[in-house]
Amino acid sequence: MNRSERTSLQIRRMTYAALYLAIAQVLPFVTGQIPEIGSALCPMHIPVLLCGFLCGWTWGLGVGFLAPLMRSVLFGMPALFPGAVSMAFELAVYGGLAGYLRTRLPRNLGGTYAVLVISMVAGRLVWGAVRLILAGLSGSEFTWRLFLAGAVLNAVPGIILHLVLIPILVVAMERAGLSLNRT
Repeated sequence: MNRSERTSLQIRRMTYAALYLAIAQVLPFVTGQIPEIGSALCPMHIPVLLCGFLCGWTWGLGVGFLAPLMRSVLFGMPALFPGAVSMAFELAVYGGLAGYLRTRLPRNLGGTYAVLVISMVAGRLVWGAVRLILAGLSGSEFTWRLFLAGAVLNAVPGIILHLVLIPILVVAMERAGLSLNRT
């Protein structure tokens, strides 16, 4: 690949990443119209995971880290501390790991699910670790029960949505030639 092609690829990745970041800002407004499960659908996770899968680990990590912090500053949700701060690390792991593993595992449906599940589990573990650290710094408490509620029980609708939707979107977008994650 010559210099011009590399530059073009980087510009396309940056453009896609900006689009995913914008979607991460807007999508919670759509799901928020369903108060009972809106936040449990984890809407910001979707564009972050797609960014990692389709643009690569560096762009997925960056979009994942910025999305909740930016949304907190612009719209006040999630609350900056500890919500957006811990989500920034969680989503950075989602996007970064999804992009990294996509280049290391088979690009078939099984590989897509493996990347997705590993990224989601790792991100939730990082979220819990950051919440524990932030609780210690602020003098509050973060128990095993709070971790399970926040990382698993309250997120079941989002977990199901991601397991159904993300593989479909990734496969469709890759077939359409929209993946820029080549190494």
